[in-house]
Amino acid sequence: MAITTLFRGREEFLYKYYLRSKQRIVKMATKEKSIQLLDRHTAQKPVIHPIRVMQFGGGNFLRAFCDWMFDVLNKTTAFNGSVAVVKPTETGDYTALREQNGLFTVALDGIKNGKTVSEVTLVESISTIIQPYTEWDKYLALAELPELRFIVSNTTEAGIQFSENDKITDCPPKEFPAKLTLWLYHRYSYFNGDKDKGCILLPCELIEDNGEALKETVIQYAKHWQIKQEFIDWILNCNHFCSTLVDRIVSGYPTDRAPFLEEKTGFKDKLLVAGEEYHSWVIKANALVQKELPFSKTDLNVQFVDNLHDYREMKVRILNGAHTSLVPVGYLAGLRTVKESMDNEVVSNHIFQILATEIKPTLTKFSSNEIDAFIDAVVDRFKNPTLQHFLIAISLNSTSKFQSRLLPAFKDYNQLHGSFPKRIAFSLASLIRFYKGSFNGEVIAVTDDKLVLKFFENQWKMVDNKSQSVTDLVAHTLANKTIVGEDLTKYKGLVDFIAKSITAIDEYGVEECLRKIEN
Repeated sequence: MAITTLFRGREEFLYKYYLRSKQRIVKMATKEKSIQLLDRHTAQKPVIHPIRVMQFGGGNFLRAFCDWMFDVLNKTTAFNGSVAVVKPTETGDYTALREQNGLFTVALDGIKNGKTVSEVTLVESISTIIQPYTEWDKYLALAELPELRFIVSNTTEAGIQFSENDKITDCPPKEFPAKLTLWLYHRYSYFNGDKDKGCILLPCELIEDNGEALKETVIQYAKHWQIKQEFIDWILNCNHFCSTLVDRIVSGYPTDRAPFLEEKTGFKDKLLVAGEEYHSWVIKANALVQKELPFSKTDLNVQFVDNLHDYREMKVRILNGAHTSLVPVGYLAGLRTVKESMDNEVVSNHIFQILATEIKPTLTKFSSNEIDAFIDAVVDRFKNPTLQHFLIAISLNSTSKFQSRLLPAFKDYNQLHGSFPKRIAFSLASLIRFYKGSFNGEVIAVTDDKLVLKFFENQWKMVDNKSQSVTDLVAHTLANKTIVGEDLTKYKGLVDFIAKSITAIDEYGVEECLRKIEN
């Protein structure tokens, strides 16, 4: 009896276990089945907007920045325009983008006003993908669309350049501006020089006055190919080449988070791209362009300005200057990422004080509120827990970065106050110590120009063998225009301050030195 009951109990247990296992398998299969490959059919997202934008490039940044913004315009305003993406180079054809019919997901995270924000968006703005090296006629056919009005590009800093090797008969020529010139000429010819068929160009390449640079290169090609003057006049008078300044950190495909995000969206997305919530697009353009791009009717951080130089200066001094100030200080303090550094109260206070008390006074073209808002945004961005920025990666070519990002503010502060800014000077001291290439028994992988590295190697070697003092090293460094941009020994007390700071860093550590500056 007991044995029979035992077996019946065992059978009942096994049967229940089988049912539970079967339910789990069915549930897993259903769950796996529910995650479909992303395209317009599975997502039930047909193309409903005419092509109004031609975009050179389809990489992570443009998709998570411009295409995301055009998607917002479509969903919140009467913009009514889709994007045709053109592959600017010969290799590849954006296979994944074609397979997904232009659809992709953008995951944005960050800190805004001290609070964590997160947003996952299916971007639907891309409708067409063209590889001009194999689809030249299709590329030129875009020029025949009367409603196409905007041209966006991001072909790297080296993309806007002229080459004598490009010919008017090439299909296509190699350089991006050459492809663009032939496209514009086809449009001009097709519409018989109609003044209303010009375009608004919004280059995003990270060079100063990118709009002007692109216009000049297009004109150079037109003259090189001896295209008639009427076309050049049409380029100059009927098209708007807008210089722009873009800002958003886009980290790319989030490998670790992809399964979670795919479960959340229900789609397998090869083009899933992650970035920070913060974004800024500053566009130098007239009222007509502003009217045609209704960003003012959205919450997007897009500004139309008359003078782009001032905004570039503020970005370089505050955002880039903060990075350059932070790297050697945070690294010598034993920290390895921007986030870790901002979690350190002493180090983060040092960066905030540089921005608020030493750099802010040098930005005279903006209101105090504008500068404070930008500083707060930078601090929030640095604290973003989803972005892992290693200090050693940001340290690349730190000497030239000091010259372009911190030296102008250093000089302006000295002119305003009659003394040098001590916190920027301490970051410079940390930079010189960082370039020794080792600290506390650990090797520092310093990356810079070979001549710069050789200079510091020789200077520190002489300090180590006692053939010169730290003060001598500092004097030689500050007098070297290749290293710091100009002779900084002329600033009274600077050599002594930096020499003492370097000695104190080795003796007391970075954090204790920063506390002494605070006091």
